[in-house]
Amino acid sequence: MLEAVGNAFKLPDVRRKLVFTFVVLIIFRFIAHVPVPGVNTAALAQLFEQNQLMGMLDLFSGGAMTSFSIAAMGVYPYITSTIIMQILTPVIPQLEEMAKEGEAGRNRVNQITHWLTVPLAAFQAYGTGVVLTSGQRTGVPVLAGFGLTGDALLPTIAIVLSMTAGTILLVWMGELITENGIGNGVSIIIFAGIVSRLPQMIGQSLAGTTNVLTLLVFLVVGLITVAAIVVIQEAQRRIPVQYAKRVRGTRMYGGQSTHIPLRVNSAGMIPLIFAMSMMLFPGTVASYFMATSGFIGEAAKFVYGLFNSTGPLYWAMYFVLVVGMTFFYTMVIFQQQNLPENLQKYGGFIPGIRPGRPTAEYLNKVLYRITWLGAVFLGVVAVLPFFVQQMGPSLILSSTGLLIVVGVVLDTMKQLEAQLLMRHYEGFIK
Repeated sequence: MLEAVGNAFKLPDVRRKLVFTFVVLIIFRFIAHVPVPGVNTAALAQLFEQNQLMGMLDLFSGGAMTSFSIAAMGVYPYITSTIIMQILTPVIPQLEEMAKEGEAGRNRVNQITHWLTVPLAAFQAYGTGVVLTSGQRTGVPVLAGFGLTGDALLPTIAIVLSMTAGTILLVWMGELITENGIGNGVSIIIFAGIVSRLPQMIGQSLAGTTNVLTLLVFLVVGLITVAAIVVIQEAQRRIPVQYAKRVRGTRMYGGQSTHIPLRVNSAGMIPLIFAMSMMLFPGTVASYFMATSGFIGEAAKFVYGLFNSTGPLYWAMYFVLVVGMTFFYTMVIFQQQNLPENLQKYGGFIPGIRPGRPTAEYLNKVLYRITWLGAVFLGVVAVLPFFVQQMGPSLILSSTGLLIVVGVVLDTMKQLEAQLLMRHYEGFIK
């Protein structure tokens, strides 16, 4: 592996891509420490101790939420916009036709996705500001003078615009990495944010536990989790496909055999992020009404207790939600690919299966079966932190972060592997 890394740096164009990627990531880490004006750091630290949703967002933003920087939202408004477009494409006929128009159509869909990112980022920036202002039950707001009335209007507009511009800047930097660097740029930005926080989390876990056996079990669980993520991420069911022979003039086309790789985990980490947000949101909102007297206060306490992450009921609901979201997102993405229609259009067929509707039913049946393994695995990954904390309260294992990190590393290594093999060098995997 070290020899493969050395070979990568020997190639001028690959070395230039690697250096460009590292430089952009260094700039990103500087941007992540540029705070918005008027932040009460002491109140912000206290809020992060009380609110688990903020802790999750801080992990994914690479610590940018801790200082409430202009990059506090990361690229997640763009991720949200992309998911919304993927779900709406099969629903809206105009978008579906646009997506089938080839490269030009995909570019237009991508442009709409970027336009949608701007209002989403602005709404999320304002919502984050409102939560930080009113979320402290200690009476000390994190942001002083945040609102749409009076003297707070101009500072609020400045904060919202700064955070929106920070998100758009990170999306642009990610696309620069995609064009001129190595790997998927947006994923690399998320990867850099998570990796920058992992050493601190591991240090807190190791410093808070003196039991050697507990530490060894914690490390073994972490290694097994990484190995399982690699296996499931790479696992696929290969459906054989045969193309019919066609004669045009004096030449014969087709007749070759290939396969359709159906991935066991086609949804990636999206179900985890959606499910975690949906589980933490009701408790977070309820916590702001617990001090209210009467029915509202009692209802808020009930909801807060129901969605309290310290209880097993929360994690059971979380597991079920992750499994359900995995099936939903996988089926939505699969329907957009139109595999049965494309196979029939280009003369391909699955041996023993008639083209058209029987092929669609067969592929759906196979995908449904293998998705069970991927969905249950994601559910186990989601609830793994609960079982780790039973070994020691100070032990922190972000299985969601590990899933994202391992996925990005595998994708980046494959691209480097392709670059090396094209130049007749041995790659990382022999």
